[in-house]
Amino acid sequence: MAPLLDKRLVFVTGKGGVGKSTVSAALGVAAARRGKRTVICEVAQQERMSRMFERQGVGYHETEIAPNLYAFSVDPQRALEEYLLLQIKIRPLYDLMFKNRIFTYFAAATPGMRELVTVGKLWELAQFDRRVKSGSEYDLVIVDAPATGHGLGLLRTPRTFGEIARVGPIKRQADTINQFITNSDLTGVCAVAWPEEMPVNETLDLQQRLREEIGLDLDRVFLNGVYPELFKDDEAELIRSRYERALEDTRPNGNGIDIVRRAALRAALSEHLRARMHREQRARLVRESGQDVVELPFLFEPHLDMGAVGQLADLIEASV
Repeated sequence: MAPLLDKRLVFVTGKGGVGKSTVSAALGVAAARRGKRTVICEVAQQERMSRMFERQGVGYHETEIAPNLYAFSVDPQRALEEYLLLQIKIRPLYDLMFKNRIFTYFAAATPGMRELVTVGKLWELAQFDRRVKSGSEYDLVIVDAPATGHGLGLLRTPRTFGEIARVGPIKRQADTINQFITNSDLTGVCAVAWPEEMPVNETLDLQQRLREEIGLDLDRVFLNGVYPELFKDDEAELIRSRYERALEDTRPNGNGIDIVRRAALRAALSEHLRARMHREQRARLVRESGQDVVELPFLFEPHLDMGAVGQLADLIEASV
């Protein structure tokens, strides 16, 4: 299996709310630092990269957001129009089709069509000989994919359409895309998890379903938002005993010092317990997945900007 950054297409997925977009951005920065011309693709017009890299809306344009790093937001409608124009090649006929309300209605209503044209555009971006001649060539395409269930559905779509179509151009195109995304030398899948029971469970389920349904294994597991271990167990026990004594103290709290002390002890104890839980979940994830897990720290920042993404990129670069 090719090293992660030597692949052509990398999907980043995981349970919703675990930081997939942040990890996608950091992975893109790490690749760009390695000299890889990289594009980060968002689906469903999320536009999170625009905010993270402090750029105006990227939209359906390959936009440079940092040196050697680009962003692109896949609009399924634009992707469908682009695909049909490439197939028909006669502009008047193409315009006639898209002005036909019946055609546009059926195209929009076809189950899985949005997913097919989305993954088709991601595949097109990953080609050295691109069909969109005005587009740039990229060494690596990183996909900020939907959450686990929808992400798997996106990967399954080409095979599903190929089986339904049986013959014709859609069959050929779907089979070509499916062969590409199921080739572990060309395509990789990374999971992002939060160090809690449910996200870890979903990551383990993703690993199993990815093997069974797509024939791929996870290339990397990123455990995001891990609390630092600030206290040893004996230090934490000392904090606990002092906190319990503080609770037993019945003296009046006239100057508020005791209230502050109790709050500080409670916060320190709570953080230690959370950090310990995070490490227990990390150990379970390593044990049950059989994978090396890349640990990313919780960043105590109100807003994750380019500096924060750079910190995570430092850790990711050392692991890939």
